[in-house]
Amino acid sequence: MGKEKRAREILLSPIKRVLIKVGSGVIAAEEGGLNEDVVKTIVDEVFYLKGRGIDVILVSSGAVACGMSILGIKRRPAEIPKKQALAAVGQAHLIRTYERYFNKLGIHVGQVLLTREDVEHRKRFLNAKNAMEELIKMGIVPIVNENDTVMVEEIKFGDNDRLSALVAIMMDVDLVVMLSTVDGLYTEDPLTHGKAKKVKVVDCAKEDPFSICCVRGTSHYGTGGMASKLVAISQLASSGISAVIAKGEAGIMRRLFSGELVGTVFIPSGRKVSGKKRWLAFATHPAGRIIIDEGACNAIVKGGKSLLPSGILDVEGKFEPGDVVSCVTPDGKEVARGLTNYSSEEIAKIKGLKTFEIESVLGYKHFDEVIHRDNMVICEGLLIDAV
Repeated sequence: MGKEKRAREILLSPIKRVLIKVGSGVIAAEEGGLNEDVVKTIVDEVFYLKGRGIDVILVSSGAVACGMSILGIKRRPAEIPKKQALAAVGQAHLIRTYERYFNKLGIHVGQVLLTREDVEHRKRFLNAKNAMEELIKMGIVPIVNENDTVMVEEIKFGDNDRLSALVAIMMDVDLVVMLSTVDGLYTEDPLTHGKAKKVKVVDCAKEDPFSICCVRGTSHYGTGGMASKLVAISQLASSGISAVIAKGEAGIMRRLFSGELVGTVFIPSGRKVSGKKRWLAFATHPAGRIIIDEGACNAIVKGGKSLLPSGILDVEGKFEPGDVVSCVTPDGKEVARGLTNYSSEEIAKIKGLKTFEIESVLGYKHFDEVIHRDNMVICEGLLIDAV
């Protein structure tokens, strides 16, 4: 089957839930603040999807830009406290503007502000997921943004492309539409290369998006723009979620859902990761590393087995039971990621032992497995190191 035909089948399939990501470049006015014509267009597109019976989650940037406009600040500050203050002022205006246009169409909105901590901790992840599920059940559109007001380097996502991927994975969406100032993926930056060609479809099971598109340099199309989108889309593809990069303009959803290949459609890879394992793969940051031998590596990857103490060579970092840790080979390659049943201190004492020897060393044995297979995800083929 040709990939363009496959892309059309995806767009025409029974899609139940869509995440729309709106970048600040799309929504910002040239003179500062929000372009309300664009806001209205986005709201109309959401209204169209809801009219088709599709759940919609909106991830929208723009808080800091709004704050700058309201306070008359021309240059984006470098200091985190100043950015936090601008986000606090701007986020209120951002959500009020969306609310005004949605309310005209009889739609209520709910504000959801997240940090990395909210998705890295399993309980907070589930709380956020349950809250958004309830909003959707009530017919309310969740409007998600990074919680820039409390953002520090350690807990920020870095950009809303990455945030949109994690929210899409969290909420089991069928399709992510990234609205951009560029109408898709090009082989080169179309603003600087006259011979740049647009790519209609990328089959992520067979093609590496990064090998198709040149994203070197620091232009908007480079590391700050298209590159972050491709990282996010690679993670979505590994989770079996389709994605589109398209220009944020009126009628874009109608065209997509009629099967028109506008923008660039990304067909996901065949492998799917679901539930807790998607969370482990894409939403967590390991607290430490367990170095495993070749036998343990083969048992985990090829045999579908749990990690036992006998296959452990060493442990790095300080962590407690229930923390997420990486299982790595002696040369540092991450093989798997999972929830540990033992602390780093306990593992250092029982490494290399048989399971029947654990109690004689520790004085107790809560589990045979250091990491049970049900609480582990294999990392091969998943783009998780950039999360």
